[in-house]
Amino acid sequence: MVLNLQPQVTLHEVLTGQGTLAQALVAVPAGFHVLLAGSGLVEYSRLTPELQQRLAGLIREAAQHFDVVLLDTGAGISDVVLYTLSLADEVLVVATPEPTSLTDAYATIKVLAALQQRRRLGLLLNQATRPGEGLTIAKQLQTVVDRYVVPTLGHALPLRVMGELPMDANVREAVRRRALVSRLWPGAEVSRALVAAADRMWTQWGAAGANGPSA
Repeated sequence: MVLNLQPQVTLHEVLTGQGTLAQALVAVPAGFHVLLAGSGLVEYSRLTPELQQRLAGLIREAAQHFDVVLLDTGAGISDVVLYTLSLADEVLVVATPEPTSLTDAYATIKVLAALQQRRRLGLLLNQATRPGEGLTIAKQLQTVVDRYVVPTLGHALPLRVMGELPMDANVREAVRRRALVSRLWPGAEVSRALVAAADRMWTQWGAAGANGPSA
């Protein structure tokens, strides 16, 4: 909806054999492609082994044609989210300064470390209310992880801060216009922060694992 796209073929059609990946991929003027999953698909509340294999194969196919495959999952730690994350080379946890969001972020970090043996995770703070808030929150999360999670793992689990995105009214306006904020206002503080975070992720992850998926 944010990109104002109305594709005829989505991930649902591809997984059910009613369309191909090439038909489902939609080019965005900003220079990337999207594969929309569709909404309200009850059959994906739990992925069957067959659907898991199809999804994994689809991501491998997409990875052959792009520098980076970004898997945008929903919030929480449902079966669908956890399986999708298991397919990614790197994981970026996105959180806001709200206590509920930070609690969810910690739960996600704990589960990923325990079930998927993750040895590092990226962290991005969204809707920061003041400069440096992301780093402060990251340090707090790291302290909790070091105290309660690391002892059960037997190895360190560094949280790498990829950036912080400031609270910016331009974001809401961009959503209302169904356009990318970085395209409408490239000089806005939030747009510059997005570019900086993307550069940092590419430097730390992309060069080492080009063509691999991240989530």
